[in-house]
Amino acid sequence: MANELQGKRIAFLAADGVEEVEYVQPREAVEQAGAAVELVSLKPGTIQSFNHLDQSKTYDVDVTAEQADAGAYDALVLPGGVANPDFLRADQEAVRFVRSFFDAGKPVGVICHGPWTLIEADVVRGRRMTSWPSLRTDLTNAGANWVDEECVTDNGLVSSRKPDDLPAFCAKIVEEFAEGRH
Repeated sequence: MANELQGKRIAFLAADGVEEVEYVQPREAVEQAGAAVELVSLKPGTIQSFNHLDQSKTYDVDVTAEQADAGAYDALVLPGGVANPDFLRADQEAVRFVRSFFDAGKPVGVICHGPWTLIEADVVRGRRMTSWPSLRTDLTNAGANWVDEECVTDNGLVSSRKPDDLPAFCAKIVEEFAEGRH
């Protein structure tokens, strides 16, 4: 992963409760591949990450979902954590921001509980994907074809189940983001 993403801008959409490792490792992967990254969130300031159920570090927000323009980014990453996607899916601007990437055919990476926001954006119907196991019913009810695999790619959408899947997830998002629109 050298310069595959040189000149690309990647948005990471996250809120309080984000699973730290699911934010940090994918961010490092795309930055090491040459991408510029911005943290998009619900409010300005910082977000509180978690290591499972324990508070961890805070991260500075670059722009709010209300201010962010999906057209300014080449791809989107939605890390997990339980609270993070629950906050995001309840925010109209965050849902609009996510849907814009799918409307434009831009690649998206999502892991763990992150698909809750995709369900709210109504973009999973007919997609083959994975998630944290407890989201299986939610995704199936929303029309997705849920599978229990380490990393699944469906027309630019990369999904993984959990932190153990991060090596495969990180490699695949770099590959898909380098390919561009699907």
